Amino acid sequence: MSTQVEHSRMFKRGGALGYLEDSDRFLTARADPEFNFGVIGCGMMGQEHIYNALLVGRAKIGGLYDPAAKSIETASRLVTKNGQQDAPKIYASLQQACADPDTDALIIATPNYTHLEVMRAVAGCNKALLVEKPIATTLVDAFEVCQLAAAHSRPVRFGLQYRFKSVYAEALTEVFERRSVGRVHSVNMLEHRFPFLDKVQQWNKFSAYTGGTLVEKCCHYFDLMNLFAGGNPERVFAVGSQAVNFHNFVYDNKKADGLDQAQMSIQYDNGVIGGFSLCMFTPGTREELVVCGDAGRVHASESARLGEANENRLEVWCGENGASSVRAPEYPSYITKAGHHGSTFFEHLSFVDELSSGVASGPNLADGLWSVAVGAAAQLSIERGAAVDVAEVLPADFDSAQWVKTKFQEG
Repeated sequence: MSTQVEHSRMFKRGGALGYLEDSDRFLTARADPEFNFGVIGCGMMGQEHIYNALLVGRAKIGGLYDPAAKSIETASRLVTKNGQQDAPKIYASLQQACADPDTDALIIATPNYTHLEVMRAVAGCNKALLVEKPIATTLVDAFEVCQLAAAHSRPVRFGLQYRFKSVYAEALTEVFERRSVGRVHSVNMLEHRFPFLDKVQQWNKFSAYTGGTLVEKCCHYFDLMNLFAGGNPERVFAVGSQAVNFHNFVYDNKKADGLDQAQMSIQYDNGVIGGFSLCMFTPGTREELVVCGDAGRVHASESARLGEANENRLEVWCGENGASSVRAPEYPSYITKAGHHGSTFFEHLSFVDELSSGVASGPNLADGLWSVAVGAAAQLSIERGAAVDVAEVLPADFDSAQWVKTKFQEG
C-alpha cells in the first residue's frame, strides 16, 4: 500500500472503528495539528472555512469571534462535531482575537463592507491572514486593504478559491502546461444560478454593502478571466438590471437594489478579449469557461438543477494540433461536498502549505485587487451606459508595475 493511500483522509473520517484505543490506530490515526486558527465572522462562509480547515486536518480552530450570538453558537457546535475535542475560545472582541498568543492565523469571513475596518484592526498582528472575497466593496478600500496586507509581516491570502475547482484547475493545466489552445485570444465565462441566499441582516441584497453584484458575486470569475487572459483588464463595457429578484423585498426600511443579470465585454492590454454573462434567477446552477487560442479550444463547465447532483465536464478541442478529449474532472465526494465544489478544501491546503513551507502559492494580493477593479468598472459602465477605462476606477497613486497578477508559465 502506498504512503499516499495510507494517509488518506477517508480512513480518518470513518466512525466504524470508534471502539479502538489510540494505541491501536494507524490508518485511522489523526496527526496533531500544525497550526491554530481563529475565525473572525462565523456565518455561512466562516463555517465553511471551519469545516474545511478541520477536514484538511493540519489546523485546529482555537477561537471564534462574531457579534451575532446564533452564528457563534452554530460555529462552536460545528467545531466539536467535526472531530476537535476541545471547544474553541469565544473572543469578546476583535482585539482579543488579535492578541491571542496561541493563534497562528486568522480567517476573516465578515461581511464585505467590513473588510477594511477589520484589516485596519488586525494589520500588524503577528498572524497569517486569510481574507474572504471580495477584499472590499470599493476599489479605494481594496487598495488600502492590499497596502495593509503588503506591509503585514506574515502571509496574507485572499479568498479567490475558484481557481482550485477541479474543472478550472484542469483547464489551467490544459492552457498553460499542455499548451492545448496555443496562444490565448479570448476568454468567456457564464454564471446562471439561483438568487442571493439569506444573510445576517440581509446585507447582500443592497449595493451599499456589496459594492454591487458584479463586485460581490463575480470577482471569482474576473480573477479566473484575468488569469487565463494573462494581461491587465484595460476597458470594460457592461449592461445589467434588477430584472426579477427582490423587487418587493424591504429590510430596515430599505428596498433591495442589487442587479440580477448582466452581460459584459472586457478588453485586455495584451489584445485578449473577454466576455461574461450573469443570470441570478434560474432553477439551478450553470458555470462555463471557454478559452480559445490559435491552436485549440478548452470548455469547462459545471451544472446542477436545484436539488440534483453537480456534473462537471471538460472539453479539449485540438483538431489536427493534437489529441482532443472530453472528461469529467472531479474530487472525492467528501471534498466536493465540503463547499464550493471542493475549491475551499484546496484553498486551505494551499494556505497551510504556505504557512508550513514559507513558499507563496495561490492568488496574490494583486489578484484580489484586479478582480475588484473589473467589477467596479462594470458597475460604473452600467450606471453610465458607456464603456469605462479601468484606469479611471484605479486609485490616483496606483502603479500597475508594482501590482502584478499571478502569471502562469507559457511553456
